[in-house]
Amino acid sequence: MIRVLLVDDQRLIRAGLRMLIEDTDDLVVVGEAADGVEAVRRYAELVPDLVVMDLRMPGLDGVAATRQILTSSPRAKVLVLTTFDDDEHLFPALAAGAAGYFVKDTDPAVLLDAIRRTAEGDLLFSPTLLRRLIDRALQTRIESPSAPADLTARELEVLRLVGEGHGNQAIADRLHLGVSTVKTHIANLLDKTGTDNRVRLAVYASKLT
Repeated sequence: MIRVLLVDDQRLIRAGLRMLIEDTDDLVVVGEAADGVEAVRRYAELVPDLVVMDLRMPGLDGVAATRQILTSSPRAKVLVLTTFDDDEHLFPALAAGAAGYFVKDTDPAVLLDAIRRTAEGDLLFSPTLLRRLIDRALQTRIESPSAPADLTARELEVLRLVGEGHGNQAIADRLHLGVSTVKTHIANLLDKTGTDNRVRLAVYASKLT
């Protein structure tokens, strides 16, 4: 069972998320917080598997709360769920240590999948945001890498799809593989390419010559 802490200053949003999450068999809401200060305190009390974090809140905002939680608990996982999809909110949240970033009009099924996968260790973003991250990285003057010689043909296929911004389920569907097999390929790719998370792997794939 994946234990979730909900952080949002709007009671109606928290109630809607609780209903969505608790309608599943594998997720449960263990607590709520209405601001960043309460979020930090509740995380320390509950130690949930995942925090679903709003950004704009009174007092301590979501970025600062995320930073405090990750400073005290480096293995904590925070999934940002916010109204804002602009760079002014996205990049500070990532710098604070957020493991994912989605906007509040995300399809409920996609959000539930993101909660599960972020709790399992994936670094996740809505497709448009991931594409922006890749595009920004591609603007930097970094020499294009070559694919490691020891990549298998299947790993090259997975790498290409990661670079296009596809998630594990989409890659599995396209290549007719199980999701667990895709995760294994991605773990191998992270090791072979020397990248430490999915975003950097996607950037690496996009820069390949």
